[in-house]
Amino acid sequence: MSQLLLFPEENQPESLEPWKIDSQEKLPAAQVVFTEGVPGFFDYIIPPMFREIISPGCRVEVPLGKNNRPCTAYCVGIHQVSQNERKWKSILRILDNHTLISPNMLRLTQWIAQNYLCPWGQVLQTVLPAGVREQAGTRMATFMTLSPSGKEAVRLYNTTEKIKLTPVQLRILQTLQNAPAHGIPSTELAQRAKSSQGPIKLLRERGFIISTKERILNPTEDDFFSPVTPSEDRSLNTYQKNALEILSSLLDTRHTPPTFCLPEVGATNVALLHGVTGSGKTEVYIQIIREVLRRGKQAIVLVPEISLTPQTVRRFRSRFTSVAVLHSHLTDAQRHHEWLRIMRGDVEVIVGARSAIFAPTPKLGIIIIDEEHESSFKQETAPRYHARDVAICRGVMENALVILGSATPCLESWHHASEGKYCLINMPRRVMNRPLPEVQTVDLRVRDPKETFHSLGRKMHFALRNCLEEGHQAILLLNRRGYSTHIQCPACGTVITCPHCDISLTHHRFQNLAICHHCDFQQKAPEFCPQCKSPRIRYSGIGTQKLEQEVCARFPQARILRMDTDSMQQRGAHEQALSRFRNGEIDILLGTQMIAKGLDFPNVTLVGVINADTALHLPDFRASERTFHLITQVAGRTGRGEKGGQVLVQTFQPENPIIQFSCQHDYNAFVSHELPIRKKWNYPPFSALARIVVKGKSLELTEKTAEEIVKNIHSHVKFLDINARILGPVPCPVPKLKDLYRFHIQIHAASREKLRDTLKLVQDTQKTPDQIQWIIDMDPISML
Repeated sequence: MSQLLLFPEENQPESLEPWKIDSQEKLPAAQVVFTEGVPGFFDYIIPPMFREIISPGCRVEVPLGKNNRPCTAYCVGIHQVSQNERKWKSILRILDNHTLISPNMLRLTQWIAQNYLCPWGQVLQTVLPAGVREQAGTRMATFMTLSPSGKEAVRLYNTTEKIKLTPVQLRILQTLQNAPAHGIPSTELAQRAKSSQGPIKLLRERGFIISTKERILNPTEDDFFSPVTPSEDRSLNTYQKNALEILSSLLDTRHTPPTFCLPEVGATNVALLHGVTGSGKTEVYIQIIREVLRRGKQAIVLVPEISLTPQTVRRFRSRFTSVAVLHSHLTDAQRHHEWLRIMRGDVEVIVGARSAIFAPTPKLGIIIIDEEHESSFKQETAPRYHARDVAICRGVMENALVILGSATPCLESWHHASEGKYCLINMPRRVMNRPLPEVQTVDLRVRDPKETFHSLGRKMHFALRNCLEEGHQAILLLNRRGYSTHIQCPACGTVITCPHCDISLTHHRFQNLAICHHCDFQQKAPEFCPQCKSPRIRYSGIGTQKLEQEVCARFPQARILRMDTDSMQQRGAHEQALSRFRNGEIDILLGTQMIAKGLDFPNVTLVGVINADTALHLPDFRASERTFHLITQVAGRTGRGEKGGQVLVQTFQPENPIIQFSCQHDYNAFVSHELPIRKKWNYPPFSALARIVVKGKSLELTEKTAEEIVKNIHSHVKFLDINARILGPVPCPVPKLKDLYRFHIQIHAASREKLRDTLKLVQDTQKTPDQIQWIIDMDPISML
């Protein structure tokens, strides 16, 4: 990638002999990147009328191609080009009246483009929300100001030199005389001067008033959440105080190195806060943020799930006067409004999901990633960045402290901390020395032969009954949506599958539909087998809808709420659901993994895991880690109050070591078990990993293209002499999605930089048929 000139004064050309000046005359040019279609950099001459207002980070409209089609591009640099080098095209217009992307954000997005092998323009388009690009929630308004002749008219009216002005016209001019320098809207002027638009129009025609059009924000509430009661800082226990002292010292000792290469950024920039569930990590976050704010800086807090945002925001809003929120459930106008508040520096704390890492903070001092192990911090579409690594990179660039917090850190973060690359801080006790909940396994293999199979075993049923009788609340986790997860004919064995994907359909009983959870294909639930016409169609497997129905039937007096993707589609549904549960309006909260992390409800005394095996044996090297995270995290939702708590884990494999470690809350034992396996097979954190997925409508052509890509990789690996292992191509675990056959390739290498550079060469040299799509995923999280 060529050297970019972020500031016009950098890298000025050397002086030339006089006889060369005419032929080598330099012109100012903007270096731009396009958001799609055309990779690389392009230079466009900056016309004189734009030279004072253009800057790197703004959007421009430029002609592209032989037909000079107007296209939007981002200016990423300004430099000089030789006038006679070629016939240059010029910028058509500047689209933004102020820079939307700061120099720091430009550098960060360039790093993302290089690190994740994605076009820079596509990264910039991702960073800048659509609501900001389209100026959502704004309108054009006409502003009125006094012209020099208008000022003179007011002055002369008060002297012996009379000027013809009616009393209404005089009031209008006097109102403008006392107005702000940028003027006031014409409607407001009419109201203040108690006038109609007629006299204002006459004064404009006489040249006493100047009118200009500007885009302004529509009136909106500054806060999109219900009011909260302010609260004071809580007293800290010994472990919290120790954590706060270490983090405060890091604020003083961190530094920005001249270069960096993740994760070797130094322990003074990144801290891993490993605290058991209920250890009070949020209180430590709040008090270290308060210290950052005292230094005149801002804070970004990232949370993994949209369901966490309302509760997290409420906590921070009760402690800080100005909190902004950025997540996908905001309207475009709300997001634009929050973005402008942040960019102006009016906000102290920004809370949000993955994309909030790009919040335009002018004075960033700290970035906190809560539940840093969560896979939702990795974007699965281009640019396929990981918010954790982007946060570390941004922290280095802007000299900000980065805190990674979790009760179950991902193995990569733990490994880096163990090697001293991150500062490791342990909080092994819950607040007020409350014990971790007792966790018991329920062996689903041991059942009474006469007992009909149900979602809730006998032990779970009686535990729920006791919990409700005592007036407590319960959480039930089942990480499967729908009613029945499998539809099959017992006569001929036919499985009802999606016609577009190689995956079975899920029965949603309330709509009586069979739905594909990958492509959203829907059909009416079959009453007979489509092959043999047998009416004995069988619906098996348990989803959250069936669990809800069973719990309602067993406990008809209980107030039950289901939280999953299907039931939480409306804007604000998450906040309303959690608010009802917090207020005691719900007795049993059941749902998928969105209820498993970060929620803090002291009245919850029972947590039930309906089936702990659902993800344990997926063809993914992180399957064990995800299962451990999920069970440990959901177990931590109970026992947070004085009433204590109990956890029941239903499983067909109670002797599995991952299940055992989860039930014992033993993260260190899990690490000691899992890391040697990763090391043996050379998986992260002991190697860099990239995944290539090749997709196409033709099975044969897709497989052939994947094989050609592997040959290309082998040739570049051999040429660059890097230590790498290449696996594949083989069909993906889900071999067909949305009518496209899928093959994948895994590449392991000792050096991430060499692996990235190798794949960049493959990306630049590989030629594929137009009907074939292929992507490169650096540091993949999903292997399906």
